[in-house]
Amino acid sequence: MKICTHRGLLIAVLTRNEHCPPHVHVGSAQWEARFEFSYWHNGVRLWDVVPVQKKPTVAILESLRQVLQKPANLRRARACWWQSMESVCLVNQWWDEARQEAVASPEKRLSAKVVQTAHFDVPRYRTVLQLKGASSPVEIEL
Repeated sequence: MKICTHRGLLIAVLTRNEHCPPHVHVGSAQWEARFEFSYWHNGVRLWDVVPVQKKPTVAILESLRQVLQKPANLRRARACWWQSMESVCLVNQWWDEARQEAVASPEKRLSAKVVQTAHFDVPRYRTVLQLKGASSPVEIEL
């Protein structure tokens, strides 16, 4: 699914054989890059480039990251990923309620709880998490 183009390069969410974390693909005949995005914060990061020997310049990769991070493009990427995968890739992860962030490990985080269910509310543009043992869901406005 097309997100946008930049300098003649198509930025897209693929719909076959995809997997977490949420990401987009972009590339040329010589290389392909993946950029990871999230449903709980608005950052975007370069995940990887293959083959490494033919990767584009850091400036090109950074300009692609910035284009994807634009609110309209990130909104479209999230909607397309959700439409294709029906996952925000947070189920069975840990959510630190005090810091309002996903964490890799609950160690030393007394406020971290397991995410039981998670969905993306496209019209309201927010992520809704149900945490184990919590009476009400956590809503993350993006």
